Amino acid sequence: MHNHVISELIAQVSEDELRHSIFYLSKDPLPCRKANYTRPGQSKSTLDETDDFLEATLRGWGYTLESDSHQAQAFRCDESRPRHHWYATPQPEDPWYTVRNLHVRKTGARRPDEIICVVAHKDSPSWIDSPGAHDNGVGTAGALEIARVLAGYQPQRSLWLLFCNEEHAPWTSVVAARAAKARGDNCIAVINLDAIAGKSQADRDAGRKTNVTLYIAPEGEPLTRLMAAVNETYRIGLEQSTYLRQRPGDDDGSFVNAGYPAAIANFGSYPYADPNYHEAGDTAESVDVPNVRMTVQATLAAVLTLDMR
Repeated sequence: MHNHVISELIAQVSEDELRHSIFYLSKDPLPCRKANYTRPGQSKSTLDETDDFLEATLRGWGYTLESDSHQAQAFRCDESRPRHHWYATPQPEDPWYTVRNLHVRKTGARRPDEIICVVAHKDSPSWIDSPGAHDNGVGTAGALEIARVLAGYQPQRSLWLLFCNEEHAPWTSVVAARAAKARGDNCIAVINLDAIAGKSQADRDAGRKTNVTLYIAPEGEPLTRLMAAVNETYRIGLEQSTYLRQRPGDDDGSFVNAGYPAAIANFGSYPYADPNYHEAGDTAESVDVPNVRMTVQATLAAVLTLDMR
């Protein structure tokens, strides 16, 4: 059923805001987001600079942030492996870096014990010089835009935005998910934004606006139906499809493994078809920002529908 509040809120999702964040995070001033790369003349890594940007932006909208620090390594690069999969396990002698999870939480007015979580990893590939616009500047920008639109919104259930790290080892979404389980957090839905609008060159040339919602456990299937329903109800215009994974993967998989099976991920295509995946060509200029906007609108509509039920 159409809800005018949801309609008004998703209309506030801005392509200009998304474009600004995507270009900031993967072109200028940040060429990438890695713990193992520091720009000339700077004292902080580009991943630390990313955290500073996110913190300053979110605090500017009135949010209070939490953060937790972890030790991680950069993946090694092994060019003998298949294209797009050059990452290799770091070795004990490789450098360790301090990386952080950033958390934004809005407490629900009626059911604060029920949590809806949106997660996006903010780091780019640590083993190669890639801007990481699709992996995962777009998801980071999308979660940030959801925060902007909801800055003045009072949820009925609690909302949790998690900005984590996946392209370094170990993944910090694993730590966050396990900590949530140890606290007894009741995460009723987890939605991962990763590589949204990333698609094949043929789909780009055809102007297709795609989104694939992935799920792993049966508890995630209703969330895939919700994504399809809000796309139709609010006439967002995505070519929406669903994919059942055989095993947990990506940051939604971290939550499934921790005991939160009601988890999904939104991708631009799956199996992932972006020709620049994990490569230097994954640039901000290659992003279909209108497609990103539509996916963020659908994700926000799903979050709000869950909140208002």
